[in-house]
Amino acid sequence: MRHTSTSRFAQIFGLSIKVILVGMSLYHIYIALAGTPGPYILRGIHVALAVFLIFLTSNYRRESVTIPPWYDMILAVIGLFAALYPSLNLDYIFSRFIYVDPLTTRDIIASITLVVLVLEAARRAIGPALPITAICFLIYAFTATNTLPSVILEQLAITTEGIFGIPIAVSATYMVLFIIFGALVERMGIGQLFMDFAVALTGRQAGGPAKVACVTSGMFGSVSGSAVANVMTTGTFTIPLIKRMGFRPAFAGATEAVASTGGQIMPPVMGAAAFVMAEYLGTGYLKVAMYAITPALLFYVALFFGIHFAAKRNNVGSVPKEDQVPLGRVLKERGHLFIPLLVIIGALVLGYSAPYSAMCGIASVIPTALLRQTTRHYVTVRNIIDALENGARNVLPIAAACACAGIVVGVIDITGIGLTFSNFVISASQDILVLALLLSMVAGIILGMGMPTTPAYIVQVALLVPALTKLGVQAEAAHLFVFYFAILSAITPPVAMAVYAANTLSKAKIWESSIEALKLGAAGFIVPFMFVYEPTILLQGDPLRIVLVLTQATIGVIVLAAALQQYMFAPLRRWQQFLLFVTAISFIYPDWRVTLAGSLVLLISMLPILLNRQAQPESNDQDVYGSSRQ
Repeated sequence: MRHTSTSRFAQIFGLSIKVILVGMSLYHIYIALAGTPGPYILRGIHVALAVFLIFLTSNYRRESVTIPPWYDMILAVIGLFAALYPSLNLDYIFSRFIYVDPLTTRDIIASITLVVLVLEAARRAIGPALPITAICFLIYAFTATNTLPSVILEQLAITTEGIFGIPIAVSATYMVLFIIFGALVERMGIGQLFMDFAVALTGRQAGGPAKVACVTSGMFGSVSGSAVANVMTTGTFTIPLIKRMGFRPAFAGATEAVASTGGQIMPPVMGAAAFVMAEYLGTGYLKVAMYAITPALLFYVALFFGIHFAAKRNNVGSVPKEDQVPLGRVLKERGHLFIPLLVIIGALVLGYSAPYSAMCGIASVIPTALLRQTTRHYVTVRNIIDALENGARNVLPIAAACACAGIVVGVIDITGIGLTFSNFVISASQDILVLALLLSMVAGIILGMGMPTTPAYIVQVALLVPALTKLGVQAEAAHLFVFYFAILSAITPPVAMAVYAANTLSKAKIWESSIEALKLGAAGFIVPFMFVYEPTILLQGDPLRIVLVLTQATIGVIVLAAALQQYMFAPLRRWQQFLLFVTAISFIYPDWRVTLAGSLVLLISMLPILLNRQAQPESNDQDVYGSSRQ
């Protein structure tokens, strides 16, 4: 009898969680339609719901229909009211002088409670990396500065400069709507569209399965905004197929990890950090997407050719005929599912705000799915409710991460550590830009390890961007530079989260996969230096120069891929591999003399292969150097 009662309570609890999650999604959709309330109300409710739900669901296993422990329920309720404290006391908050009027005992208790519970919620939702970073900053603020503890607490939990600052504002307005949009289109079959579309485009080429992963993960990742989630979604299909076609398990996992990571730099969503970047730059989201599009394409060009060269070197063929899908059939049966994406892009181009554009996209999903019989069966009440529930679930770690990142940003602002760190970078680099960029790259990868893209980017904006802009780097290039390395930490050892996720499917050795991921994603480490030295890559400047520079950059990343995969037209000897790598690096520097020298080196290194191909045309793609290349 007791067991039956407990089971019934667990079922009621599970249903209640589902209702709250769906209600959270509907609330944010309503806010987008009806208008945003005051910052304290919107941000407070967003944080309160996130903390409340994380404590109730982090130890809750839906499969076994259990309920969370009693202390998690208590912490959930306490977190709810701590996050709503400013919202419930607006008259008091607005009537006091910030940093002048002393905090009351109630203020201090609410502030400490909120900070502690946000740290714990973030730990449960995204792991320990970001909370540990925030705790280190808090220790620094309380022990190594002259800032009063009450001022620090006020900054973090009472004002809109800490937990309720820009990161959580973006999460509550932009990110949540795009995440709901992504959950909805996924339920309507867009994931299958991306997969079939990629197979139709690249399946018949050499190394087709790996190229399918490149295209699919790039498209899906641009919507999902999470490298790990992308790996676990598309990798379940692509990784076994890549292995089956003859690639080593390490290469299969690395391909999926790099392709999924690159999805976060590909517009339209860019891991949701594009919206934060637009706020920091004080510009429109569409401009950020414009700046980001060509570096992202260069990244994927390098990955695509890296896969191609590896396939040629290892004689890996195309996707099996039984798995190939004609492009015409894909577009006929599911091509209409591109419409919601086009609606969002069209709304942005017409000048509408990102939240309004996301709402247009959300509103178009169900009518679009109803257009064809092949997708009409996806439109069910259950699918829609599940999409709203999954959308809210996907928001929880983002909201927790943004709230926790707000702690870091709040400490940086109130203590001035950002200026101190910027001065350190400038001093350590001795005002030499390339050294400052290298230091920022290393710091960015370390700060981004184990963190989601958005909070990693937010932390780096506060610490690294000021130093780069002081050294003359354009603001747009500086923001994209730190953004890239926040993302690339997902494939950089020792904490390469995307590689770890891919390895659960590929069963390869982690270091072997990490090395392959670094080789395939090497362009990601080079391209940021390219657009810092040559902002034309960000589509700024004279159109003719843009074309010339992009052509040069494209050749550079293709040559880099060839050097790292030891193949271009034929397998490469070591000296050719080295010369090609030098050529690729020479294309970074925006000086025609350096580019010309690099082009001559490229010609010299390729001359033996070209002459050999003329002499033996029938030996196309054969190993002209025999076993000596090994």
